[in-house]
Amino acid sequence: MLTSVDPDLIRALGDPLRLKIVTLLARETLCTTHLIEETGAKQTNLSNHLKVLREAGLVETEPCGRFTYYRLKPEVLAGLSEQFAALAESARTAAGNKRACP
Repeated sequence: MLTSVDPDLIRALGDPLRLKIVTLLARETLCTTHLIEETGAKQTNLSNHLKVLREAGLVETEPCGRFTYYRLKPEVLAGLSEQFAALAESARTAAGNKRACP
């Protein structure tokens, strides 16, 4: 059964900085300070992007003293990958289907 791809998730990944953050978090859990160093983004800008990623369910936080660490939720990306794989399979199956024009 073909399910639709979550548009909020696609929007969250559609921004270059957020995609960079996700790529960095795929390698290791990082705090805001690390992410600022790695991306060159300003604190406020980075915080706004992290909020979008949290709300989309892509990252989770872990308080550690006065720092907050961010961890990627791989199961969310895996689910998205499965949705795209289902779309690709549907396209393969429908390759010969063509609706007649009226």
